[in-house]
Amino acid sequence: MVDDRMVLLAAGLVAGVLGGLLGIGGGIVLMPVLRFVLGLPPADAAGTCVVAVFCTTLGGGIKHYRLGHVPLSALMPVVLAGVFSTMLFSLVFVQLAQKANWLDLGIGMVFMLVAMRMLWDGVQSRHRETGSVSTPSPTLGGIQTRKITLGFIAGVLPGLFGIGTGAILVPGFSYLLRMPIKVAIGSALVCFCANAMISAMAKYAQGYVHLGIALPVCLGCLVGAQLGAAINHRVPSALLKILFGLVFSWVSLRFISTGLEIAR
Repeated sequence: MVDDRMVLLAAGLVAGVLGGLLGIGGGIVLMPVLRFVLGLPPADAAGTCVVAVFCTTLGGGIKHYRLGHVPLSALMPVVLAGVFSTMLFSLVFVQLAQKANWLDLGIGMVFMLVAMRMLWDGVQSRHRETGSVSTPSPTLGGIQTRKITLGFIAGVLPGLFGIGTGAILVPGFSYLLRMPIKVAIGSALVCFCANAMISAMAKYAQGYVHLGIALPVCLGCLVGAQLGAAINHRVPSALLKILFGLVFSWVSLRFISTGLEIAR
């Protein structure tokens, strides 16, 4: 059990660093550990994962807010729409939890999209990265409908699969709402923090959270997210995104193949 706790702490630390650095929740790191290293059933892995993801987004979001990367008042439509969507799809999760292969397949497909987005963004981002970002403008581009739509879409994944939406929110903020990339990362963490909190509460009430497993992961996530956010404005992340995308292309295939095996 001591070894398991060290693995969980290390996994949380890695997930937190990547979360604070890239604006993701860290579920793409934690889910394979919970599912394949500890052998949790898909629904239990999803419920336990989202508790730890909440800690990643909380730690990283607070750090980015202090760095001036989060125009909080302008994000409220995104936050509120995401909370509503997460609540709605958390109810659907109860039905999906009875079909383990569907959960594995769904998570695998989402992870593949995340990996592809990371690879693409890593290749493209070298000419976009401009270093540290100063305090963002108090207003955001984009009409309210775009913000609400983006928030609603972002709430689907944590509610349905217990994983993060950084792969949706970061490019959405960057391209649809014209945010600088550092502001997009900080804002994504803050918005997803609210989604993860709602999802974690729902899945705990539904009985899919293992607190003994979640606690060491949460500790690692909190520490790692602070570190990742602190180095975000100093370290170019293009190469990291490419490596990250390659590794999790393999992880996504593992989830998909497991789901297909269970289906047979």
